[in-house]
Amino acid sequence: MAGPSELPQLVTEFVDMSKEYLRQETVEPAKQLGRFAGVTIGASFLFAIGGILLAVAGTRGIIYLLPDGPNWSALGYVLGALGIVMVIGIVFALTDRGTNGSSSTEEV
Repeated sequence: MAGPSELPQLVTEFVDMSKEYLRQETVEPAKQLGRFAGVTIGASFLFAIGGILLAVAGTRGIIYLLPDGPNWSALGYVLGALGIVMVIGIVFALTDRGTNGSSSTEEV
């Protein structure tokens, strides 16, 4: 058992160990999570910009392939919008199927 003269040293060691433990178990994982979240948000932003640019390019490509005229141009925009909606629907269907189809918990 520790004597009364060792008590201040033990308290100091306890405080140092507590600080190190808190830093190791809370601060470092929080920093890693922040980095991961930053990269994820940046990647989602770039994917969104890329998707918008591809949608505009696809719509302009459809309009280029159609004959000249205001009605044909309007049809091109409608076809482009339908194409975008179809792609979004496919992405949502694949995403929804992936999360619901792989459930690991079973009811008894």
